[in-house]
Amino acid sequence: MSTERSLTTSEAYLAEYLQWLTIEKGRSRATIEAYRRDLTKLLEWMKGAKRELATLRDADLERYCNQLRRQKRAETSIARAVASIRGWFAFLVVEGYLTSDPSALLRGGRRGRSLPKPLGEDEVTALLDSIPDTTPIDLRDRALLELLYGTGARVSEVVGIGLGDLDFDEELILLTGKGSKQRLVPMGSTLKTALRDYLAPRGRGLFPDARKDTPLFLNARGGALSRQGVDLIIDKRALTVGIDRARISAHVFRHSCATHMLAHGADIRVVQELLGHVSISTTQIYTAVAVTSLKREYQNAHPRAHD
Repeated sequence: MSTERSLTTSEAYLAEYLQWLTIEKGRSRATIEAYRRDLTKLLEWMKGAKRELATLRDADLERYCNQLRRQKRAETSIARAVASIRGWFAFLVVEGYLTSDPSALLRGGRRGRSLPKPLGEDEVTALLDSIPDTTPIDLRDRALLELLYGTGARVSEVVGIGLGDLDFDEELILLTGKGSKQRLVPMGSTLKTALRDYLAPRGRGLFPDARKDTPLFLNARGGALSRQGVDLIIDKRALTVGIDRARISAHVFRHSCATHMLAHGADIRVVQELLGHVSISTTQIYTAVAVTSLKREYQNAHPRAHD
């Protein structure tokens, strides 16, 4: 007899929501796990309080958040839990599982600005230089990571690049970002070399389909490389050089690209254009990261930085 437990209705709704976040919204594994933890704790509380989704009220959710505060949870943690709850209930209403949203008036603690955590320049160099040029997979991975770091592109933009989006003569790459907005980003010399090596007969050339709309990056079977595939590649290559996989993702390459450019004197408007930010205030976050890094290096290196 099977000992598997059937999912409750609430658990099934949660599983569906997490799948939607993964497939439709393209959320990272870390984000999905954070939502899973927050919402699973809510379900556990509901079970103990004998509450059901259909009868849950805003006062119930307020009591739950007050319990988190009594547990001395950080305000940032409570704010994240509230965001998870509100996102899930909004989904349940849109999908018709609930007729009203009890979380609509829910407010969490004030979240402090969380600064991106880029890799160090030496870490990026070590990671990229550790990839050999022995196999087609090596060539692909080197080109992929060079592109992520060299352009600061989002992972969704990278997996969407077609062969026709590369212009080697002008050294430009056409990216299609959020809302189908397109922008051109430069192809640096190192990236250009990595792409040419990958596209050579011993690399991607093993798959002869060269139509302009054919994906640039392919998996081992010749199909389009997925976001999950990119995650696995990054995990594998990070492990090789001893970088903690919890510290690295496709988005960390984007953070690193912006932070390192600003640290080397790039104009913030140029970085804004490169990353495809609508508002420069988004890009300014990386200025704060660069300044924080500068202060740290100063404290470590200047002989009169300490008493």
